[in-house]
Amino acid sequence: MTQLDVRPQAGDTVSGVAQGEGDVRGKGLGKGSVGLVGSAVIGISTVAPVYCLTSTLGSTAGEVGVQMPAVFLAGFLPMLLVAFAYRELNKAMPDCGTSFTWTVKAFGPRIGWMCGWGLVIATIIVLSNLAGVATSYFWLLAGEITGNPSIADLDGNKAVHIATCLTLIAVATAISYRGMTATKGVQYTLVGLQLVVLAVFVAMALQKASAGTFDTGLDFSWQWMNPFAVESMGAFTAGLSLSIFMYWGWDTCLTANEETIGSAKTPGRASLIAMVVLVGSYLATGVAAQMAVGSGDKGLGLGNPETSGNVFAALAGPVMGPVLGILLFVAVLASATASLQTTFIPVARTVLAMSTYEALPPSYAKVHPKFKTPGRATVMAGVATGAFYTIMTLVSENVLTDTIFALGLMICFYYSLTAFACAWYFRGDLRRSARDLFFKGVFPVMGGLLLAAVFCKTLFDTWDPAYGSGSDVFGVGSVFVIGVGLLALGLVIMFVTERRSPAFFRGQILTKSTPSLVVED
Repeated sequence: MTQLDVRPQAGDTVSGVAQGEGDVRGKGLGKGSVGLVGSAVIGISTVAPVYCLTSTLGSTAGEVGVQMPAVFLAGFLPMLLVAFAYRELNKAMPDCGTSFTWTVKAFGPRIGWMCGWGLVIATIIVLSNLAGVATSYFWLLAGEITGNPSIADLDGNKAVHIATCLTLIAVATAISYRGMTATKGVQYTLVGLQLVVLAVFVAMALQKASAGTFDTGLDFSWQWMNPFAVESMGAFTAGLSLSIFMYWGWDTCLTANEETIGSAKTPGRASLIAMVVLVGSYLATGVAAQMAVGSGDKGLGLGNPETSGNVFAALAGPVMGPVLGILLFVAVLASATASLQTTFIPVARTVLAMSTYEALPPSYAKVHPKFKTPGRATVMAGVATGAFYTIMTLVSENVLTDTIFALGLMICFYYSLTAFACAWYFRGDLRRSARDLFFKGVFPVMGGLLLAAVFCKTLFDTWDPAYGSGSDVFGVGSVFVIGVGLLALGLVIMFVTERRSPAFFRGQILTKSTPSLVVED
């Protein structure tokens, strides 16, 4: 295998000891395919801000009321702290395996393998959900444009829905297969459309609020930004879990690090830019919507359970009018479609890295000679997504819904492990300077603890069958069974893999270590 070049780049200043690990391997990906702006755009696209807002804005308001903007800020905090951990680890080891590679170097092969599994299975769940949402909005938009409700109703036909969903997955897989350059070109258009439509929605919602168009509208209050005003810890935790989901995906910037110009620094900077754009978009949209229609559970109120699962479908016409309202449907479709395409990046590259380091079968370590992408891993992710969504849809809509609820457990699981890995990996650096102490130790540990607390609280809450769809297995909530079951499945696959590839699990491929050189800004 070719060794990854980990020498300092032009413009880096070197202090302490040296960056890089001799056992970190290059993968043959297309280097220099993406710059700072392109990387940030891919991170924003993976998060899918318009899709996240339409699916969680109302649910969050239903849990915490007018404190919804405060919960958006609270969810941003652990993600920001974890982003610092990703940035520091990427400087030392710009490897597309990210969480997998870094936790192996910090904690050893088994914890690292499970961290990689958490990322892969979370991404497959998200991909299936995005495909389903994109399919529903495709037929909804077709019905709006044609003025024919029967066309929109085709989404309710299970065979048509699944066929459309599989088609969208195939198209997204094909674009990702062709490389980061193709991905970047598509994303500039789709992300730009999302942000422009959101800006128009915010402006028109504020205009409606100023005119007092809706009886449920509210006057702005700085108290909305106070997380301590949430009525109960249970409501705050539920809202926080939704908020954390809204930021998931920014780490795609890091997963594409081996294909990014300035791989040691650019991905970390891009992830922070993406996070700032996201929190700004969420706060502006949340505040404007709350001022226009309020957060109550009646009429157009954001907390109305009849519309909270798809807020923009309810607000598009009243806020933006019948013509511009269609743009909001287009934006949600673009958001889900764009995220569907970019979300293949982290899963394919994590599988590529795991295979390169002999933690998965070697066939997935192949990179396409022309497109310089993990072709087989990308196709595998597409097939797994299509199969997962089809099976879950045919088995039960409740099972599919509960699988999506279990996603939060997976996200908190691998993000918190990565944050702790940063502090442990750099433990020898923490006394060197205040910067090292905070950015490599204090901030990552704080972020990891916050996400671990959400993981434990969610695990406790999901034991109750009332959580999610209300389904249960022998009296235990289905969300709990699915979440724990997926992690247990990972353990089984890991033990099977260990019998076939013992070298990785003996620590002979990637070894636990501490950094030997630190590259600083």
